[in-house]
Amino acid sequence: MKKTTLNEVSEYTQLSKTTISRVLNGKSREFRINRHTQERVIAAAQELNYKPQLIAQLLHKKPMRTIGIVMPNLSNPFFASLASAISVEAKKHELFVMLFDTQEDPVQEESALNKMQEYRVDGIVIVPCGRDARKLEKINRTIPVVQVDRYFEESDLSYVSTNNFRGAYEAMSLLLNSGHRNVICIQGPTFSVTNRERIRGCRKAIEDYGEQCSLLVLGNDFSIQNGYIEGQLALSRRPRPTAIFAMSNTIMLGTMRAIKEHHLVIPDDISLLSFDDNIYIDYLNPPVTRVAQPVSSMGIAAIKMLVNSIQQEGELHSTMLLTPSIINRNSIKILNP
Repeated sequence: MKKTTLNEVSEYTQLSKTTISRVLNGKSREFRINRHTQERVIAAAQELNYKPQLIAQLLHKKPMRTIGIVMPNLSNPFFASLASAISVEAKKHELFVMLFDTQEDPVQEESALNKMQEYRVDGIVIVPCGRDARKLEKINRTIPVVQVDRYFEESDLSYVSTNNFRGAYEAMSLLLNSGHRNVICIQGPTFSVTNRERIRGCRKAIEDYGEQCSLLVLGNDFSIQNGYIEGQLALSRRPRPTAIFAMSNTIMLGTMRAIKEHHLVIPDDISLLSFDDNIYIDYLNPPVTRVAQPVSSMGIAAIKMLVNSIQQEGELHSTMLLTPSIINRNSIKILNP
């Protein structure tokens, strides 16, 4: 019987001989050949009886699973750390990772989601930057989706996040117990659930404390520029606030620049508190007190949710809020009562 040639498999599949060869030699992962293409090659080779012994070996191998990770801005240290934590856990479960950076752009996010559907990924972990859950809900009917950090409150989509309300409540309580009564919060985008929960926690802490306190909320972006501009405005107010609470470490960096340009010293002239942790914060002058999110635990939980859903082949509907912690450093001055 005439043996099938590689050229014949190539003509049958309309794929290059190089791609076919890489699939049949077990190098799909190395060359990032998507699962759909792998299946086409193996099915064609099997049908044409091309290298039957090799095809039998491939069919008995555990299929490679691929997941997509979608982050809103990898230049932000928090999202870079989160992406790393998710990737590390995914590797433990033998998952191949595709990473997308949407640059806080809903159009880029939709493009990334479309590409992942085209590549037939087995699951998606996403920090959404859009304001509409409908596309993610539609995808979740066939591909499990887990939101991390940010999530849509009114949706049944699964998520893993920090208890942002609790973290902000405890941080604001620390300022109040240190004698601060004139505080400015510099926030991120108002549509973000993480930001809203942080501001809600700050206001609830003041309400529960029971003493009059001036709290002003400024800003609209988790960026260094927002921290810098709003920091400049905050420090120009009279009376000047005794403390600034930055709602992200990027906002905190911009605020520190504004403080320096006003020739003020932390914490002697003004106290500074931040949300989010990163090792570099301990190398600032001074190290800044902050609310630390359990990033590693978030990554582990998200992947375990995803793996369970992939194995069960069902829609995913799970929610989890993890407990943050306060890392107390040298940036808060204790004022006289």
